[in-house]
Amino acid sequence: MFKEVSFKTERRIQVINLDSELANLELSGDGLLFAFTPHATAALILNEAESGLMEDFEEWISKNFNGSWRHDRIDDNASSHLASGMLGQFVLMPVKSGRIVRGIWQNLLFIELDGPRSQRRVIFKFLLQKKNNKKK
Repeated sequence: MFKEVSFKTERRIQVINLDSELANLELSGDGLLFAFTPHATAALILNEAESGLMEDFEEWISKNFNGSWRHDRIDDNASSHLASGMLGQFVLMPVKSGRIVRGIWQNLLFIELDGPRSQRRVIFKFLLQKKNNKKK
């Protein structure tokens, strides 16, 4: 299974819950679900999708990555690159019998760090565990 989703973002820093995208994936068997965003100024994390916490993430990122950075002489978005590098651009989730194994409060969150953008992408790849058919 390979699926790519696209969406737009509306703010410079924005947390978007992607659990509806996870619900639409067709998974079967055991394996790993790899979620990746091919952007150097975005991130993916697993955490609670409570609105206050999502706003806290946005505020924390704004406070902790703002500064006077050398890359800003080129693009004025060094803080976005630094945050992306520290937070990460992928997550890996175990799948058991076609169901993603995660905690009750673990939602897949996309973090826009350099928006707004007309198109952002997240790629999902299911890596099916190969069954061992050897008899002992």
